[in-house]
Amino acid sequence: MSKTLTDPADMIRRGAPRLIHSDEELAEYTRTLFSLTSKSKPTAAEQEAIDLLTLLIEQYEALRYPLPKARAVEVLRLLMERNGVSQGKITPELGFQASASLILFGKRQLNRGHIARLSRRFHVSPAVFFDERSTIALRRKVKKKKSRSSRG
Repeated sequence: MSKTLTDPADMIRRGAPRLIHSDEELAEYTRTLFSLTSKSKPTAAEQEAIDLLTLLIEQYEALRYPLPKARAVEVLRLLMERNGVSQGKITPELGFQASASLILFGKRQLNRGHIARLSRRFHVSPAVFFDERSTIALRRKVKKKKSRSSRG
């Protein structure tokens, strides 16, 4: 066992980061994380602290503020509403007016290109548009053509 972990309780008493239990602690950890990430070249120890604080913050937020499961079209509608964007204004991201209508009525799914353009427009991760109904494969399976010599 490493010397550092011989007395974890002592580490906590001395102020080592620990699980976040309140929004006040979340705010404190977030401020600290922002101050560390604003440095142009953090040291190795500062990078370790950034990684640890990020993990603790993400864990607390996932437990305290879980994201509801939503279909991609529901996410799109919410983003449109929150940003005051009409169906006509997202037509460039979805191709044609008819495509936009079909997608918003749930008759057609978003494809990779739609998701890429929508995530750029609304400044969100493409992951917000993926749900269990998504049919977008992570990798495209391509059938290999048989060579002439193997057709024999």
